[in-house]
Amino acid sequence: MAFDQLKLENQLCFPLYAASRLIIREYQQYLDKLDITYPQYLVLMVLWETDNISVNEISQKLILNTNTVTPLLKRKVIIKLTEKGLLMRTEAASIPGKLTACVIPDGMKVEEMIDLKDKLNVLIDFLSKDKTE
Repeated sequence: MAFDQLKLENQLCFPLYAASRLIIREYQQYLDKLDITYPQYLVLMVLWETDNISVNEISQKLILNTNTVTPLLKRKVIIKLTEKGLLMRTEAASIPGKLTACVIPDGMKVEEMIDLKDKLNVLIDFLSKDKTE
């Protein structure tokens, strides 16, 4: 029995995992200047889009279990940006453009990256659905 199905090169999950880790590594140089981690950046992006929302809503947008974000919460908590968080948005606004400039390989068009993102979102939507329905 060859077990080809177990070869790393045949896995869908590994290139997604590796690309995710490598892209996050590229983000880090910009996030260090803001003194935040990538997960904190994700939460800030949610809050910059919609301030004053619950931890549950943030968790849903980030496709996280609520207990992953706040294991000790027993009640509904509303999260609001601080003044520093609001000011950070201006600094962070340049990050997507800078990141795009350094992660798109030569020979790949921006449209192809957008198409890849759209296809990944279809996969994410499919995998996030409750399979018991």
